[in-house]
Formats: sequence, C-alpha cells, structure tokens
Amino acid sequence: MITTAARGVERPSLRRAQTAPDVSAIGAVAADCLVKELETWPKPGLVSHVDNGSHDDMDAGTFRRSAAAIRPYLQRLADAGALGCGMGRLRIIGLEAERAMFAATSGINTHRGAIFGLGLLCAAAGAKAGGLVDPVLPLGDVVARLWGDSILDGPVLLHSHGSVARRRFRAGGARIEAARGFPSVYGIGLPALRRAVPGLPENMEAARVEACFALIASVEDTNLLHRGGLDGLRFAHVAARSFIDAGGVRAPGWRPRAQSVHESFVVRRLSPGGSADLLAMTLFVDAHERLSP
Repeated sequence: MITTAARGVERPSLRRAQTAPDVSAIGAVAADCLVKELETWPKPGLVSHVDNGSHDDMDAGTFRRSAAAIRPYLQRLADAGALGCGMGRLRIIGLEAERAMFAATSGINTHRGAIFGLGLLCAAAGAKAGGLVDPVLPLGDVVARLWGDSILDGPVLLHSHGSVARRRFRAGGARIEAARGFPSVYGIGLPALRRAVPGLPENMEAARVEACFALIASVEDTNLLHRGGLDGLRFAHVAARSFIDAGGVRAPGWRPRAQSVHESFVVRRLSPGGSADLLAMTLFVDAHERLSP
C-alpha cells in the first residue's frame, strides 16, 4: 500500500477534495482517448477507422470492442489510485483488464500496452482527485513518485513481442518510459499536439496526426523492432521525421503526404504500436490538464 508518509504523498485536505477533478469520470475519459487514437488517420501502419494498416487480424471494430471492455478497469485503476493502493493492486486490475480485452477480441492483443501506461496515468489521476498528492504535479511525476521503483522491480512478460525486442535490441520499452514519468508524452507528444494547429474541432484530428508522427520519429518503439528490426525502426524514424521537418500538418497538402508515409509502412508491414499507445496517453494527459482546475 502507498501511505501518506510515502515520498511525494500528502494527507488529503478538504480544499483539494473540493477542487480536484471527479474521480468517477477518469475511466470514461481514458476510454474516449483510446477511441480518439483509433479515429486518427493517417497513422503510419496503424489500424484506424479508415483501414487496417499493417494488420490482417484486427480492424476498427476490434479496437472499439477492446476499448469498451477495458473501460471499467481503467476506472477501477483510477479508484485504486484514489485509495492510495500500491503497485500490487494495480497489477491485479491490469491483468483483469487484459483478460477482458482478450475475451472481447477473441485473443487479439489490441491494448495491452495502453492498459499498462494509460492505466498507470488513470491511477495517478485518481491519486490527484483523492487529494493524495500535490495537485500541481503532472500525472507522469505522480506515476514516477508513487510507483516508479515497483514498475522497474515488477515481473516481466518473457514471451511478449515487446520483451523479446527489448532483450534482443537492448531497448528501453514501456517499463522505463513509465518509471521515468512518461518523458515521451511530456517531451514529444504534448508539445506536438499543442503546436499543430489552433484548437478548433475540425483541426483536432490534424493535431493528433502531428503528435503521432512526432512520437514515431523519436520513440524506440519495440513494436517496430519486433516487426522490422533496427532497419525498420530507422526507416520509421526517418520517414516520420521527414514529414515533421517539412512542416507536418501545418504545411499545405499534408494529408496526402501523411497517407504516403502510412502506405510505405504498410508495404513493409511496420506498425508502431508503442507510439499509438503513447498517443492515447498524450490525449489523456492533455484532457486531464484541460479539465483540472
């Protein structure tokens, strides 16, 4: 259990309880971010509402069923964070979410990475809503302070594609990202999302595309390493970086150029699933910061 004496944790106060976001809405916001990630196009090699990207075994319907199935567990993670639960309890809820995901998708892994990373951010949002941490702390810092050591010391899925890629290529992966407070979200995803275009409703998909390309251009994505090795990762970095350096979504004709990059990933069967998870996390952090007082 995380106690109020733990590092970075404070006793709840009446003032924080009155001003903190409603913990009961956290899971719904997180699940909505998964749907928004799905409904972003073009995303190089990734499944969207337009096409299946580099995947033959899943489509938009698969992802929608998965998001709906794990939504209650994202809320349970938020509730656990609000109660000050430790990493052991969060892992149990995460495993239950995975089982619900596999049941909804007939055994297809759509959101395992998101359950881990987005789930931790939900727990952090719960801790803030419950008044257990300084309300000005970013969610990533809350994750690192409350559960960082436990994340690094926890069990590893030895036979997952990400774990195999991490061992083979000595990549950092999702555990390091989470333990460090999600630097890719705060240092890459959020700045790209917010710099892209004015925040008009019709521009929000473009902003999500910009953030997705920025993440692909920089992240050591173990999904890319699994599918394409180091050559695939380098290709993805160069292609996405070229799009960003040419002006990204602020440049005229950006959508056909983004679609061309998407199609080049599909030809090579590359799918940056880790970057897709980070995009959903970026959207959640952005939504949380906009909703917070």
